Amino acid sequence: MSQGQLFELSRIPHGELGIIVLESSAELGAMVDCALTERRRRRDAPFVPNRFDVPRDSYVVPVETPRFSNGEGKAVLGKSIRGMDVYILADIGNYGMTYRMYGMDVPMGPDEHFQDVKRVISAIGGRARRVNLIMPFLYGGRQHKRKSRESLDCAIALQELERLGVSNILTFDAHDPRVQNAVPLTGFENLHPTYYFIRAVLKHEQELAQDCSRLVVVAPDTGAMDRAIYYASVLEVDVGLFYKRRDLSRVVNGRNPIVQHEYLGPSVEGRDVLITEDMVASGDSIIEIVDALVERGARKIHIAATFALFTEGTAVFRRYVEDGKVTRLYSTNLTYPHRELQGAPWYVSVDMSPLIAAVIDKINYDESISSLFDATQKIQDLLGSR
Repeated sequence: MSQGQLFELSRIPHGELGIIVLESSAELGAMVDCALTERRRRRDAPFVPNRFDVPRDSYVVPVETPRFSNGEGKAVLGKSIRGMDVYILADIGNYGMTYRMYGMDVPMGPDEHFQDVKRVISAIGGRARRVNLIMPFLYGGRQHKRKSRESLDCAIALQELERLGVSNILTFDAHDPRVQNAVPLTGFENLHPTYYFIRAVLKHEQELAQDCSRLVVVAPDTGAMDRAIYYASVLEVDVGLFYKRRDLSRVVNGRNPIVQHEYLGPSVEGRDVLITEDMVASGDSIIEIVDALVERGARKIHIAATFALFTEGTAVFRRYVEDGKVTRLYSTNLTYPHRELQGAPWYVSVDMSPLIAAVIDKINYDESISSLFDATQKIQDLLGSR
C-alpha cells in the first residue's frame, strides 16, 4: 500500500455528506454545493476507502417547507438521511420571501425562518449521524445581553438548538461571540470574511493595490475595534476609532440614541479610509461616521460590512455615493441583499461560498478548521503578489 493510500485511509468521513439548503439560502446553497463538488473532484485521491468518499454531482438533500393557509408550516425531506453527516444552511435574514396566510402575502421574518430550521431538524428525527447548522446571520444575535427586564433571545435559541440535537453551529461575525457560553458543550464556530474583503478591495481599488500606505482603517465603534486592528495590522496601515456617546436616559426604537461620534486616531485628511463593520442595519450610524470623516478631509471612503441590511432603505446612502462621499460598499452574499443594492455599480458582493465549502469539507472528515480562521498568511501572500 502506497503512502498516498495510507493517507487517504486516515481521512474517513464522519458519515455520508448531505447538505440541506433551505429556500432562504437557495442561491448561496447552490454556490456552496458547486464549490464543494469541485473541491472534492480536485482532491488527489488515488484510493477510495469507502463509499462515502465517492465524488458526487451534488450533495444537496431535497427539502420543502410548505405552509398551510392559516400560516402554520411543516418540513418534508425528499430522501432518507439515515446515517448522514447533515449540514443545514439557512438565512434567517431573508426578508424577500413571502407565504400565503388567509389570502395575504406575508413576508418572512427571522422568527419564521428559525421555525423552519427547527422543523427541518424535527423531520430529521435523530436519524442522521450528526446535524450541523450553518446560520451565517445568527438568530437573535442582536439581543445577546440583558440590561434590564429583557429577553435573552440568542442564548435561548442556541440552547433550543442544542436540545434538538445540533452538534455544531457555524456563523459569521456574531454580534457578540460570547453568546456561545450559553451552549459550552456544543460546537460554536464564528467565522470571518477578512481575507475575502481585503482581496475584493484590492481588486477594485487599483490605487490601494499599488500602495495602501495612505489607507486608514476605522472602527465605527468600540465593538469593531478588534476587527479594525486586525485589518490594519495585516495591511500595515494606521487605525482609528469612533466612540459613540449615547443618551442613556432615553430609548428610541429599542436602543439609546447616539448623541455624538468622537474620533480617536491619526489624521485622515487627504487619505483613504476603510470602515469595517459587522453589519449595517438602518445605516444611520454609518452615515454619521461618513459625515465626520468628510469633515476631517478624508479623500475616499470605502465600507466593508459583513451584513448590509439597510432596514430603512438605501436612498440616503445612495445619495452619499452620488455626492462622492462614499466610494464603494463591500458586503458578503451570506444574507439576502437589499433589493436596491442588487446591480448597483457601487456595491460589491463578496462571495463566501468557497469558505463555507471548505468548512463543510473539513468538518465532514473531522479535521481541524483552525487554518480557516487565520487569514494572515493568505493575506500576506496576496499582498506579496501585487
